Amino acid sequence: MNTTPPWHRLLGMVLTDLFTGRPWRVELEQELTLKSQRLDILIIERQAGEATSTQAQDLAGLPDGLETLAGHNLLTYKSHHEALDVWALEELTGHYVTYRKLQSIRAAQARRGRSGGASAGQAGARLLPARDFRRYAVATRMPRGLLRRLPPGVCRATEWPGVYDLVLGVPPIRLIVINALAEHPRNAPWEIFAGELARSRYGGAAAGELFVDLAEQGAGGRDQSRRSG
Repeated sequence: MNTTPPWHRLLGMVLTDLFTGRPWRVELEQELTLKSQRLDILIIERQAGEATSTQAQDLAGLPDGLETLAGHNLLTYKSHHEALDVWALEELTGHYVTYRKLQSIRAAQARRGRSGGASAGQAGARLLPARDFRRYAVATRMPRGLLRRLPPGVCRATEWPGVYDLVLGVPPIRLIVINALAEHPRNAPWEIFAGELARSRYGGAAAGELFVDLAEQGAGGRDQSRRSG
């Protein structure tokens, strides 16, 4: 029987709580095509009616790596027993392309609806600007195999330990390596998913009672992985 915790959903729960009271909402499942393809990607999307520009107070206290949030943010996560590889980045980028097209169609339809014009189809929708979108790849452990395959200069360190920009498209993909982040209370939501049990439990305790339970689920999953490995 598979006892591995549902890491993707647990991360979604953590981020949903983190963004409560901020101008973004988290989607655990999103229809990214007109044929209802559901994807294993988290969407952090600016809520309707909020200002289109990000204010400093909106970003205050967020974990490291999230200071570049835009209106639409796609995030993929690989746990301690999964590899963040080239295919994962290609998949993330493919989802971004589909999502950007769909959001552009919806925005065009909304504009035409307000003006009383004809409904906009796919061909008539102008793409929303790339600056309104961000891609995030979050991994518990350093993806060394991936980094070895990337051309020199693609992976660039930021001012935050464990946070990198992968210059693959515009804008770059933000890479967040949980095990390499600075140990700080603001990073507690990430540390719940750390590879070290003590750090994971610290993250849960720092984030609150709900997250202690999530950290314990993660600890159980790590123990199970060791027994079966």
